[in-house]
Amino acid sequence: MNPTQLFDPPSCSYTYILFDEDSREALIIDPVDEQLERDLATLQRLGLTLKWAVETHAHADHVTSAARLAELTGARLAAPAGCDIGTAAVQLKDGDVLEFGRERLRVLHTPGHTAGSVSFYWQRAPHEHEEPPSEVAQTPLGHQMRPDQRHDDRHVFTGDTLLIQGCGRTDFQSGDAGALYDSITTQLFSLPDTTIVWPGHDYHGRAQSTIGAEKATNPRLAGKTREEFIALMNALDLPKPRRIDEAVPANQRSGLRQDAGGEAGVDAAAAGSASGYAGDITPQQAHERLEAGAAVLVDVRTDAEREWVGFVPGAVAAAWKQWPGMALNPDFDAQLRAAAPSGQPLMLLCRSGVRSIAAAKRATELGLVAYNILGGFEGEPDEHAQRGRKNGWRHAGLPWRQN
Repeated sequence: MNPTQLFDPPSCSYTYILFDEDSREALIIDPVDEQLERDLATLQRLGLTLKWAVETHAHADHVTSAARLAELTGARLAAPAGCDIGTAAVQLKDGDVLEFGRERLRVLHTPGHTAGSVSFYWQRAPHEHEEPPSEVAQTPLGHQMRPDQRHDDRHVFTGDTLLIQGCGRTDFQSGDAGALYDSITTQLFSLPDTTIVWPGHDYHGRAQSTIGAEKATNPRLAGKTREEFIALMNALDLPKPRRIDEAVPANQRSGLRQDAGGEAGVDAAAAGSASGYAGDITPQQAHERLEAGAAVLVDVRTDAEREWVGFVPGAVAAAWKQWPGMALNPDFDAQLRAAAPSGQPLMLLCRSGVRSIAAAKRATELGLVAYNILGGFEGEPDEHAQRGRKNGWRHAGLPWRQN
């Protein structure tokens, strides 16, 4: 069983969906924001539960949909530790393993295109219902595969590290031609020759290759010394990626853009007035005050929401209501006072800006200065009852993390 390979024409990018046949748990590699609906439809058509959304690096030519997938499917985010993708729950290092059902995906640190770039190695688990064939089979590229190999398939997802008859560029975003040569020749080329190579891009309509084929025929690598490879890469003189200034910052937030919603740059002095509390402020205003140390951010959502949906680094947790039964938190008053021991202003954050109003009014009754953050963490629902598209902290592309 091969992975499901999906293509984004504008960026010539490949996205991959892998899954365990028994549990139907799935993992997606390098999703693209413009293809979100396609990917969700594919998961639904195949009857899959998305467990992981993972990246090979912080892309410069497209924006990922990882954060939106996490919101809509409950998937966890995983990204290379060296790529500054601070929103990802799991920061991947060489040798780490991601599990989905009985399947396991191993992380190979392959720097060079960027300092944090990784590849993913998948040796598919055999399934009990499969009978090993007796005949010799052919791979999609015509390479013979022994019967004992057919149901022990080896795959490597190389991102922008190794492409079909090429490799990723090294002239921007912490690129290093020498490191890329070492990653390919010592890490990837040490895999079995029959390992199928699934690249992050292809610009000529090709879908896959093998380690053996790339070792023998890749024009940038075959027969090249390290010094020759570095000289070749340094002489490419390629144009700057068109979307790099937009894509890299967004991808370091798992695909949420700083300018989403058009509210960035609002004057923090323009907080709206409200009845019963100090006023309403936008997420951008709250972030500016938090960064300046001018106010304390208090997350009044439940422990479960912070655990499974995500949280803002530096926020104080003080749930307004808690499970079971969403009962009022008896410790709320004490937790609010403890959050601002010197009487600093409080900025209250909930899911969409409803509970935080009630909490702000209670804080005001306690003699504290309290603001409500409009849109909350996830944003108000739109006409299709979906969050994250109108407003809110994550929609604004502000810092957040997933446990």
